[in-house]
Amino acid sequence: MRDPYEVLGVARDAGADEIKSAYRRLARRYHPDVNPGDEEAEDKFKEVGQAYSVLSDPERKARYDTFGSVDEAPSTGFVDTRFSDLFDIFFSGFDASQSRRRIGRDGDDIRVDLQLTLDEVVTGVEKTVEYARSAKCAGCGGTGSEKGQAPEQCAKCGGQGVVTQMRNTFIGTVRTSATCSACGGAGAIIRNPCGECKGLGLKQEMAKASVKVPPGVESGLTVHLSGKGGDGLGAGQNGDLFVVLRIQNDPRFARQGNDLSTGVTLTLAQAVLGDVVEVEGLDSDFEVEVPPGTQPGAVFRIDEAGLPPLYGGKRGNLVLHMRVEIPEKLSEAEADLIRQFAELRGEKPPRGKPEGAGLLGSLFKKKK
Repeated sequence: MRDPYEVLGVARDAGADEIKSAYRRLARRYHPDVNPGDEEAEDKFKEVGQAYSVLSDPERKARYDTFGSVDEAPSTGFVDTRFSDLFDIFFSGFDASQSRRRIGRDGDDIRVDLQLTLDEVVTGVEKTVEYARSAKCAGCGGTGSEKGQAPEQCAKCGGQGVVTQMRNTFIGTVRTSATCSACGGAGAIIRNPCGECKGLGLKQEMAKASVKVPPGVESGLTVHLSGKGGDGLGAGQNGDLFVVLRIQNDPRFARQGNDLSTGVTLTLAQAVLGDVVEVEGLDSDFEVEVPPGTQPGAVFRIDEAGLPPLYGGKRGNLVLHMRVEIPEKLSEAEADLIRQFAELRGEKPPRGKPEGAGLLGSLFKKKK
């Protein structure tokens, strides 16, 4: 089962009303009666229903929020949606007598990326995104028809946007509905297109939206801004804006969940004798005591110096990986001290590189 929040296009902190509104909008969009013979729409309708069955049930929602999964729906494909919700889906687009369909087109959903730094992940941030959207044409008010000339009602469908047929079958009379081929489901025909939008009713514009990013987010998390997408036409709803968060790589740190890791380079003397070194953190610096005899690859940890969790709690840790810098060249005096050090420890003094021999010569000199 796909992430129900992603399926419905809502944030993880969305309230019950927002979840229900998203479900009803998507269920109307993909309902089989609206998309006869469209298997893809039917699959999406089922997926939307399954997602809502999780997020509308407080117990199942809490289980998903905690463990990332819930028990799947029975193999029959039955989805436990509330009868009142189904009633709304079937009949909210009609008046009391069901004699007239609400005509309109939903606005486009829009997806944009928002780049964040690790420093912004620590504190949370409010940023502005700029994006292109379809807005109602100011010249015609979104009708698509020249100002002062209203679109004509479609004669084929009577302005309903759908054509209904009745067929007698062995199980009784069956009613089927299909989008009107004359008006394309608009319910009206434009005889004199608007000169500004060429009859589309929409024009492209640049828009801005403010995005509140909480601390502790990860790359790929999506912030849902309802109604901030393209304008809807007629009775259609505005589309939504989906802001996908992208965390920029930071050359100082590698991220693993809420933990950060970084390398700390020690001199040979620091590793052997020990020292106190200064380590850069995200929002503060730390003094770290390096004990004598620290080996290359040793790992130290600074508790709660990493990133905060998304939904509150203790911060992750800052993990330090020790590297020991070995001098590539030594003076004769330095080399003598190393030999003396080896002798004091009872080690066989290294012979070093013979004079006049290159690196390869010293590495591959034949043993006599």
